[in-house]
Amino acid sequence: MREAAVEVRGVRKTYRRYGRRKQFGTLKSALLGGRLLRDLRPDETFDALRGVSFEVAAGRTFGIVGRNGSGKSTMLKLIAGIGRPTEGAVTVRGRVSALIELGAGFHPEISGRENVYINGMMLGLSKREIAARFDEIVGFAEIERFIDEPVKTYSSGMYMRLGFAVAIHVDPDVLLVDEVLAVGDEAFTHKCLDKFAEFRRRGRTVLLVTHSLDLVTRFCDEALWLDAGVVRTQGDPRRVVDDYLQDVARAEDVALARTPVAMPAAEAVSPEPMIPEPVNAEPENHEPTHPGSRTPDSGNEPPDMFKAIEGRWGSREVEIIGVEFVGGDGRPAHVFPSGNPLEIRLQVRANQPVTDLVFGVGIFNAEGVCCYGTNTKIEGATAGSLAGAGEVRFAIDRLDLVEGSYKLDVAVHRENGAAYDYHRLLYTVRVTSRLREAGIFRPPHRWTFSGGIRISGLQP
Repeated sequence: MREAAVEVRGVRKTYRRYGRRKQFGTLKSALLGGRLLRDLRPDETFDALRGVSFEVAAGRTFGIVGRNGSGKSTMLKLIAGIGRPTEGAVTVRGRVSALIELGAGFHPEISGRENVYINGMMLGLSKREIAARFDEIVGFAEIERFIDEPVKTYSSGMYMRLGFAVAIHVDPDVLLVDEVLAVGDEAFTHKCLDKFAEFRRRGRTVLLVTHSLDLVTRFCDEALWLDAGVVRTQGDPRRVVDDYLQDVARAEDVALARTPVAMPAAEAVSPEPMIPEPVNAEPENHEPTHPGSRTPDSGNEPPDMFKAIEGRWGSREVEIIGVEFVGGDGRPAHVFPSGNPLEIRLQVRANQPVTDLVFGVGIFNAEGVCCYGTNTKIEGATAGSLAGAGEVRFAIDRLDLVEGSYKLDVAVHRENGAAYDYHRLLYTVRVTSRLREAGIFRPPHRWTFSGGIRISGLQP
């Protein structure tokens, strides 16, 4: 069994918040009255980390994930020795190199060359060792033309590249990286990943804090999920990431469920849809009308459906009194994994019996592009009837949309298109996916290869 390169035992890190309780007249009066220190005292404390314990075996790559403010960066700073835990202990074996904050340790007024030497010596290298590695550091950072310029003239990408190049070329036993790769371009990110792979082959240890969950599952041997300073899950990266994503989805679901149905101002208009409105189909002999404003939640249908804003209109002879989205487990939800079932349930009520009844739904992406729309008339049903109350269920076996937020229309209207109750873009669902595909629709598909092609790891 490998010796642990990093051990964290029962670590708590407490910070104090300071608040001014009273207004000082002048600094002199505050000092003479003895009120300066008395009035500037800690109002409260908060724990950035609470009882965190884990260890990382030498030669392993360890990922830490979690929301902003969960304590990830605080944990890395304690491991780097930048801070000390309030309680507990952190033990690191071997030379540590940390790339925690963009430009940390760089002096803005001096050149990149001078900063390389200063940072290298701070990380434990001699001047001779830095000189031997200098060209390799500058070449890796791709800033040969600017190495003698003051670093205050560098872009954020140049800062990051130079800091990363110094950090990895001091030959550390433990490398700490905190999200700074996010400012690098695609080519440099690949270079960094290749360097990580080289570190692994050489038995070095890497601790990576990142929001790139794909990077964690592809690259890390083990992962840990921090939530509000507490360890929620630790172990196999895929399991940890799945647990984290499920929690994020639950939080999004709660937030969407709490979001009130918006009723916008009357004069606003939405972007013109790219395809005709499918939910409330107009008859062929429909006379065109001139655009104009309307009052949301009124009985007046907007004169131009291509410019209809979110809102609600109709005669209300039939009303949609409840809208619910249900997942494959039969539970109400607002967040659905791509490819999973979705059922839209409408609770409807007729204030008097009707014999001319069409139900419709529409799905739009965040840019207002119609992804899909249909109604019972389009699909060949004859005009329905309703007396009293009832329920409509529109079931989608596979929600084959790419990741994103989508707005939904639901409607009940006459065969000629006159609305009883039209809810336009009032409901939001979130589609999640581990993949980062482009477009709107995700058709079921598969890849096959023959001959000498060897590709593995494709996700279904």
